Amino acid sequence: MNIEKALGLIREIPDFPKPGITFQDITPLLANGEAFALIIKQMSPENSTFDYVAGMEARGFIFASAIANYASRGFIPIRKSGKLPSDIYSENYGLEYGIDTLEIHADACPSGSRVLIVDDVLATGGTACAAIRLIQKTGSDVTHIFFLLEIAALKGRIKIAQEFPEIKLDSLHIV
Repeated sequence: MNIEKALGLIREIPDFPKPGITFQDITPLLANGEAFALIIKQMSPENSTFDYVAGMEARGFIFASAIANYASRGFIPIRKSGKLPSDIYSENYGLEYGIDTLEIHADACPSGSRVLIVDDVLATGGTACAAIRLIQKTGSDVTHIFFLLEIAALKGRIKIAQEFPEIKLDSLHIV
């Protein structure tokens, strides 16, 4: 299997979750072991040095934990509000319909750690920027951020680059 065939397993569902939205359904890709393994290998940057892989709830967990395992690194969950039991840092971010909050354990990684952030989709960039700020609150540095796919029309890449120009950003598939 090649990367184009693996990415071709992502199917578009029109008008979900509401009219006018085209949902990028990654479940066929996840269900194909060969495709999923290839995607994880492609999303594991070989020339980037990192100590931890962080992923945002929920689908980001799938890719980040698999990459952490592949690279023999620790995994840091970035959760929605109210899901972590210990001391936390919180970060609010805007959505087109309101505000949401992400949280991370205050001791998720030692200060000075280098962190790769991974998520499934880059849309407007709000979630990614909040995740970057959370990692920074731990005293660590985000060295790289990687997405399975990017919705270019929503300009998330531009938002991230404006706020964090020093962070390398990659996407496997741009729609």
